[in-house]
Formats: sequence, C-alpha cells, structure tokens
Amino acid sequence: MLRDYLIKKLNGVFYKRDEPQSQSPLSDEIKISGYLNTNLEIVRKITKNCSDVIIREFLMGNIRAAVIYIDGLVNTLSVDQTVIKTLMYGTDDNCEPCCIDEIINKLIVSGEIKKVNTVNDGFEGFLSGDTFLMADGIKEGLIINTKGFEKRSVDDPQTDSVIRGSREGFIENIRTNTALLRRRIKSVSLCVENIKIGRETKTAVDIIYLENVANSELISEIKRRLIKIDIDGILDSGYLQYFLDDNPKSVFSLVDSTEKPDIAAAKILEGRAAVVVDGSPFVLTAPMYFGESFQSPEDYYIHSVAATMLRVIRYLSFFVSILALPAYVALTTFHQELIPTQLLYTMAAAESGTPFASFIEALMMTVVFEILKEAGVRLPKPVGQAVSIVGALVIGETAVSAGLIGAPMVIAVSITAVTAFVTPAQANTIVLLRYILLVLSAVLGGFGITVGLLGILIHLMSLKSFGTPYLAPLAPLRISDLKDTVFLAPVRARLTRPHGLSRKNPIRQKLSD
Repeated sequence: MLRDYLIKKLNGVFYKRDEPQSQSPLSDEIKISGYLNTNLEIVRKITKNCSDVIIREFLMGNIRAAVIYIDGLVNTLSVDQTVIKTLMYGTDDNCEPCCIDEIINKLIVSGEIKKVNTVNDGFEGFLSGDTFLMADGIKEGLIINTKGFEKRSVDDPQTDSVIRGSREGFIENIRTNTALLRRRIKSVSLCVENIKIGRETKTAVDIIYLENVANSELISEIKRRLIKIDIDGILDSGYLQYFLDDNPKSVFSLVDSTEKPDIAAAKILEGRAAVVVDGSPFVLTAPMYFGESFQSPEDYYIHSVAATMLRVIRYLSFFVSILALPAYVALTTFHQELIPTQLLYTMAAAESGTPFASFIEALMMTVVFEILKEAGVRLPKPVGQAVSIVGALVIGETAVSAGLIGAPMVIAVSITAVTAFVTPAQANTIVLLRYILLVLSAVLGGFGITVGLLGILIHLMSLKSFGTPYLAPLAPLRISDLKDTVFLAPVRARLTRPHGLSRKNPIRQKLSD
C-alpha cells in the first residue's frame, strides 16, 4: 500500500494532470468522401508528405483513382501488376465501374480484399503493408493484400536446442508462425483469432487453440486480459507476458514461451492456448506448470528411460544451483562440525589466508560471474569468448593465487554457475533464489536455508496459472498425471491429457486390441 501511494505521489509531481494530452491525428473517425481530392488531401495532411508514403494517381476509364502504400512494406510488382495495371487497362470509357463491388468482382485479381468506409481503416491497412485504393465518386475504399517486406527465413532456433528433433524455429512474421503450427496440426478445430493491441503500433496478436480440446473458460480469460490492455505499443511477446501473468510480482513465470513450433504444437494438443505476436519469434503458451521448465522437446523423441534420467539430472541441477553456495556458507560459518575432518582441514588451509568472510567471498564471486555472463552475451561472439577466457583465468586462478578468494569457494561458485545452465527456463529465477538463500544462510545458517526453502515451497503452492495450480500434478497430487513429470512414461502409457487442461476431450490415445 505504501509503495502504491508513493508511486502515485511521484507521478503527480513529475506529470502534471492539467497538461494537455497529445492526441493522434486519427483519434476521430474520418469517413471516406466521394471526392478523391478531399480524401488525398486528408492523407497528405496526416502523413505530412512522408517520403516513404507513395500516392499513385491514375485513370480507371474516365474515373480518377489512387493507390496509397508504404515503400518497403509492399511487393511493388504485385501493386503494379495486380492493382494498377489491372484497373488501368481492364476498364475503358464505355465500361466504368460504378461501385466498389464491381471493382472487387470484375477487376481486382488479388486473393485478399477488404472493404473500408473510413480513412482510419485505410491507414491501418497500408501501414501494415497492404495497398489502400480510393476512387472518385465512390464513398468506400479497398484494402488489397500486397505485403512483401523482408523477413528472416525459418532457421534453427537459438534457444531450445536439440540433438534429435525439428530444426525449425519461429520467426518475426506472424503469418509464417501460424503456418508452421498449421503444418503440424491439420485440424479444422484449430482456431486462430486475431486481436490488435497498441494504440500506435496496432500489433497483430493471434490466439491459437484447439476448439474441441481447450477449455472455453481459458480462452475467454486470455481474450479478456488481452482486450483489456491499453498501451501505446507492443514490440515483443515479452510485453504481453506481464499482462497475462496471474502474479506478475512473483519471481516465477506463470506463462511459458518457446521458439520451436513443435513445442507449441504439443502444448496446444494438450489443451493449452498459444499467443503469437507479430514481430516476435517467441510464442507464449498458457497455462503453465512448474515442471515444464525441466522438460525438453528431445525427451519425447528418445527412449523414456533415458528421458527420465535426463529429467532427474535437470531437477538435481536446479536444486544444486540454488543450494550449493548457501550450503557452503552455512557449513563454513555455522556448522563446521558437519564437515568431515580431513575435508575441514583442507578447506581451512585454503581459506586461512583470505581476508574476507565466506558470505562476502560468495557474494563478490557471484556478482562478478553475473557481470562476466552479461558481458559475454551482449558483446560480439569473438569478443564474448575472449571475455569468458580472461574472466576464468584472471578472476579464478589469479584471485586464488593472490589469496583474495579460497579455492573451495571458486569450486562452489563454478558448480552453481554450470548447473544453472541446465535449466535455462529458470535461469533468472535461480539467480534471485540463490541470493535470497545466500543471505539467509549467512544470517541463520542451516535454519535460514530451511526457512527459505519452506517459504519458496509455500509460494509455489499458492501460485496459479489461469486457475490451474502451478505445482500440478504434484500439488494437488493427481496420480494419473504423474506420467509426464519427473518420470516420463512410454508413449503407449500416456493415454489422457493433463486433468486441468482439457475437460472437453481428455482422451489422447485409444489402444487397439
């Protein structure tokens, strides 16, 4: 409450309420008139004669017409051949179109055409890469599909890497992404619903789900949350992840994201919904279980025993990454009697000449490691690799040789760093949890770690993703859904969908006699 009060007061100080809000030139609806000169004057006034806005006037028989498009967003050959050439040479003085329907039915050969009555809709069309057509004496316009902007080819995704499985990844084009999902789910029940979000960007957002599988309450809630968003622009799916999250203040993400079409398709088949955002290669899926962070698409393409072993390793790595360093600090500070005698002598000898306490050493080393990791990610690859090598040599070996850090501490930090990379979906969460447990271990020792773990567990059990418990099917326990959690059952044993995801059609597989 105090935080919200201070934010409101600060907003009142920095942003005067009586200052006029600047409005968009198209905030009011402008009807298309029957006079082409008037319509074009409005367009030129709003666009302020932008150099990339092309207005091409021509004669359609004896009727003046004009097309408006953005240079660089359209396929100019398509505009020339299917629109301008067709209208100029497809009419003569004795056969002039008298209405917009006649142009659609007799002249335009494009496959996707939309009638509009306002200049606002026309702007939305040609700013998205289509061509806006208006003619003298006709109070309607046409939005003709001529999109042709540059886009990245479908390639191996940078995240979700696999040894065996699909090499296709989503790209920044929304129609390519929906097509990748359509290729995998060839069902008439696959629904794709479009919503425009962002006052300035008008970003296209698609909700994709199986109508005969997904719960209707889930789809309605996703639509409600998306429609409720009032923001100037959406540039990536990460913007929407905050709005869709049931508990944005939690360190755990309640909405999953993926760059691979096969992962998104598998989740849609289970009863989840996918949210595809134009301009983003990451597709959101909801609801999300905590266990999804430890799953890999490759698990389902290899033997179930091997997949189970890998999942156990991932879970162990998660706990090691958040507990190894706090446990080391707790043992060396409060519970030396729990360390074997020979090991205790070795650790004491290594730490005897260091000037800092274990907690300070751990805190410095983790901060330095995060700095090195961030530098390696942001810099170009050749430089990033050099930073990693220099960091390992200077920060690690040299710091130990200089007596600033003990060798056991370097080993503990290295273990936590490596194990955190095993579960990249929880990488940011692991860092935060590690710092929390590190502080508790320095203050209260093992008791502090126990309190911290209990707090994390209680928090996890309280979380829900679109009404579905985050820890399901472990809490609440549902035996029938445990076949795809820590242990992965063979394909023949996975007969039903997860209980909370699909009540319409829970049966996935019917075994033949």
